[in-house]
Amino acid sequence: MAKTKGLSKADLQLWTTYTHSLQPLPGRERLAVEPEPAMPAAPQADLPIATPKPRAYLSPVGVNLPPPGLDRASWKKFRAGARPARTLDLHGMTATRAHQAVLQFVVLAHSEQMRVVEIITGKGDVLLRELPHWLNAPQLRPLILALAHPHEANTGSLRILIRRQRGASP
Repeated sequence: MAKTKGLSKADLQLWTTYTHSLQPLPGRERLAVEPEPAMPAAPQADLPIATPKPRAYLSPVGVNLPPPGLDRASWKKFRAGARPARTLDLHGMTATRAHQAVLQFVVLAHSEQMRVVEIITGKGDVLLRELPHWLNAPQLRPLILALAHPHEANTGSLRILIRRQRGASP
């Protein structure tokens, strides 16, 4: 019999699951642990994710690339200096904290029917590289129409054109 003293039920369950993928040595038996009762589904994050009507497929949005369906005049206006309604500065944040801040920021901006917002990452490699991936994640991509740097020389900041809510009251 294996020694299980000091192990929690969760530890035993994890170990049992792992050992069932291995062949035991001759004369040894696998641990038999009772399965734990099914856990209720974890509550969703307390972010109200308002998504537009489902679309067949949304291609990833690229930085400084005009999105399909946006006319040239609107794209130029956005690129030329549309003032952001709100700005999020990620300086000094860890990647995990910054990711959560970006999620909340974009969802809130969309729910408040803002049109243009800006996220400042600074010149650091990690956040600058990860931000476009976060914005193309399934929970945020339906809320975003376009991404652009405010100026070619300013890659430490990213403007976001938020998709309008159709059928919402003004």
